[in-house]
Amino acid sequence: MKKLTIGAIRKRKTGAPLVMITAYDALFARLFNETADILLVGDSLNMSFGGNPDTLSATMDQMIYHTNAVCKGAPETFVITDMPFGTYTDEASALANAIRVYRETPSDAVKIEGGADKAHLVKHLVDNGLAVCGHIGLLPQAFRAEGGYKVKGKSEAEALSLIADALAIEEAGAFILVIEGVKADVATRVAQSVSIPVIGIGAGNGVDGQVLVFSDMLGLYEPFVPKFVKQYLNGAKAVKEAVNGYKTEVQNRTFPDENYIY
Repeated sequence: MKKLTIGAIRKRKTGAPLVMITAYDALFARLFNETADILLVGDSLNMSFGGNPDTLSATMDQMIYHTNAVCKGAPETFVITDMPFGTYTDEASALANAIRVYRETPSDAVKIEGGADKAHLVKHLVDNGLAVCGHIGLLPQAFRAEGGYKVKGKSEAEALSLIADALAIEEAGAFILVIEGVKADVATRVAQSVSIPVIGIGAGNGVDGQVLVFSDMLGLYEPFVPKFVKQYLNGAKAVKEAVNGYKTEVQNRTFPDENYIY
């Protein structure tokens, strides 16, 4: 599959829905390379890969390390790198850290969380030659400030605020936008209000594409399954059964047999 350009991604606003999946290493990125339109090196790796309770302690060094691994595994896939918590508190830090991503990895774009309040940061990055993916709605990096992970768009005031956020991020120059944890009808209104693709996660199917955390989608992450996640595989069960099969054969001395020795 030919790697998408930013122009081609923009054109998907009126075309086939975009398929985005998170990836954190070359192994899984290679498996997704022929299927995903976009791979997101999400700071969610801090939880599913790093075992932490939230995304907040992810660092730029970690994101750069994992981005390089993903890009090696999926060189034909468009890659977006999350900017972790605390790395874009002002224009100077945002630009310095985003430039690190571009200089130290082959990543195609960076993603930052926030709506109209972060539009000036998006514009500053775009004005300096960086491609930016926005992220509005439920913001995982703000969950402590908001007292938890709360669904957005439950009132008309919230709906109008989300539309204003999307318009501000688009005007600032973002080429694509993620909307998370938003009532489906409101997410549809948001998608219809802008000319850039809007990728949903927990936001219904009236948007321009979907993204899921791969370990959720494949049933590998057991501690918690969000309501919006469909598990396409019971990966944890399959892995445990395989490992237990290996254990049994080792203990019974049936592995390795004559087929697996020199």
